[in-house]
Amino acid sequence: MIGLTNIDKRFGDNLVLKGVTVNLDEGSVTALVGPSGGGKSTLLRCINLLEVPTSGILRIGDETLEFRPGGKVPAADVQRVRLQTGMVFQNFQLFPHRTAIENVMEGLVTVLKWPADRARERAMALLEKVGMAHKADAWPATLSGGQQQRVAIARALAPSPRVLLCDEPTSALDPELAQEVVDVLGQLAREGTTMVMATHDLRLASKIAQEVVFLDAGSIVEKGPAAVVFDNPERERTKRFIASLRQEEAQREAEGEGSGTISS
Repeated sequence: MIGLTNIDKRFGDNLVLKGVTVNLDEGSVTALVGPSGGGKSTLLRCINLLEVPTSGILRIGDETLEFRPGGKVPAADVQRVRLQTGMVFQNFQLFPHRTAIENVMEGLVTVLKWPADRARERAMALLEKVGMAHKADAWPATLSGGQQQRVAIARALAPSPRVLLCDEPTSALDPELAQEVVDVLGQLAREGTTMVMATHDLRLASKIAQEVVFLDAGSIVEKGPAAVVFDNPERERTKRFIASLRQEEAQREAEGEGSGTISS
């Protein structure tokens, strides 16, 4: 359903993705994990062309785009791909001058040209799904970080995308507020929503993801079922990385800043 084949991405002379190939099934939840600078967020952004690959092939549904160095992707092709994806950002990126429900409606009205009444009905249903219907008329500045992220998830789901892309959806939140977002994403996963998430949050990834892709220095080190990669990884580099995440989580809990435990 989503395929990335031999994806390279350069920023100037810096090759940040190196021949990445990965296929993601419809209805699956895939976590992209790895150290900072490893390429996971860049790979995520290549799926909806917020970052255009330097070379390689991208397939989403019936759309197939091939990239070559120096080539330019037609705007219409970019738009068709983006209409099949919803994006949830680390820092929420809600419109501050729009209420919660207006944020969810915005793309439906301005991009898809839905009538306002239809868009409002869809938006309210999604706010209900993420537990934010009671804040429909609230301004983003009056919401907690967890509440803002739940509104952002509703906004991303509004056009019924094929895949929901989440870029570090909990990293800007303290553990208690992060749990609100983990719960919402977990419910979406149980409903069969296709998701790809770039995350440092082992609690989020281990609870929700079925598949894990571990990237380091722009290359895939290991990929496979979440239970295998998290609990019995094959590569030594993966073992060290997972151990470091578990140590950080244990330290937060010992300091009274964390909540929940990581299953093993």
